[in-house]
Amino acid sequence: MITQRHKNLMLALFLGFTINFFGDRLLGVHIEIFHGLSTFSFLWFLDVFVLPLFVGFCVAIVFGLGGKWLCYFPPFIVRMLSYYLFSSGFWQVHHGEHLMPMGWWGFFVILAIESSAIGGIIGEVYVKSTYGRRPKSMVYKARDVKVEEES
Repeated sequence: MITQRHKNLMLALFLGFTINFFGDRLLGVHIEIFHGLSTFSFLWFLDVFVLPLFVGFCVAIVFGLGGKWLCYFPPFIVRMLSYYLFSSGFWQVHHGEHLMPMGWWGFFVILAIESSAIGGIIGEVYVKSTYGRRPKSMVYKARDVKVEEES
């Protein structure tokens, strides 16, 4: 049985994948491609740090409490898909460019994932209006607390 929580999960993941994928295309940056020191530009910085932060924030807003754990997946899946498409030859690596070595690419993916995690935490703080422990009666709706007490 698909609950509202499952629907929010699917919607949040789809939104995260979409924002991350099209944000990469909008910025025109591929962190999978290395073309000298000019690879590390301001747009590259935006693509590795700011875009995933926004993705994590959006995922946490849509999913609600627990979204900080879900926000790890969109940058990871999008980066894996993009690296696979470049390495398999589906997307072309132009002359003078090289596919990023797996070790460096993994490091950059970890940076993007951690940036998304920060966005997820900020999103949860926004959803919860505070970060810390509060009584359940202050955080959840009254009917949710009664259901838990009856169990």
